[in-house]
Amino acid sequence: MNLNPIQPSPTWSMDQLRRHFGMIPAERIILEPPPGTATEADAIHATEHGHRLCELVDGVLVEKAMGAEESDLALWLSYWLRDYLLKHNLGRLLGESAILRLMPGLLLAPDLSFIRWERYPKGKPAVPSVSPDLAVEVISRSNTKKEIARKRREYFTHGASLVWEIDPRKETVAVYTSLKKPTVLGIEDSLDGGKVLPGFKLRVSKLFNPPEAPSA
Repeated sequence: MNLNPIQPSPTWSMDQLRRHFGMIPAERIILEPPPGTATEADAIHATEHGHRLCELVDGVLVEKAMGAEESDLALWLSYWLRDYLLKHNLGRLLGESAILRLMPGLLLAPDLSFIRWERYPKGKPAVPSVSPDLAVEVISRSNTKKEIARKRREYFTHGASLVWEIDPRKETVAVYTSLKKPTVLGIEDSLDGGKVLPGFKLRVSKLFNPPEAPSA
């Protein structure tokens, strides 16, 4: 299901493209192949050979926003999730470079993805055709509210049950179980896995307190 019936074309200006993608920075919109003509093969090739992790949306390659701070936070969360999954072998946890095919022509790469074993495609494909049960997005400085909202809609439309949107600057986690209003957790709250990861709990204060370099 395409959530945006208006499709970009090679004649679109950068201003039109930016509006289409929620006013993200122009440098994240890749113009080769021309807008509206990019394919899954283009996205995979750009990621594997172009040193840019790209998502494919509406026939356009869009560079994924992920800075060092956001990557560090995602890895720290993955440490706690891995610890949980070692005790409860419920599914596969994937990192920020794992591209998922939510539908033909739509490739997204959440910062973390959890997919239950019964839903994970057989044969360990390079690009799994599945929406995550849990999608985690760590909001970077170049993400916009409209961009994140669109990703959220894509995840739930194609089968996700839980979305966590982590804001490193506000030190909050917005927990979505549907497209309705989220529960926003602050530093004194605890993040739990709900029905997707039953029994998983993590204090938000721990999430925003990754290991630091030792003092001299």
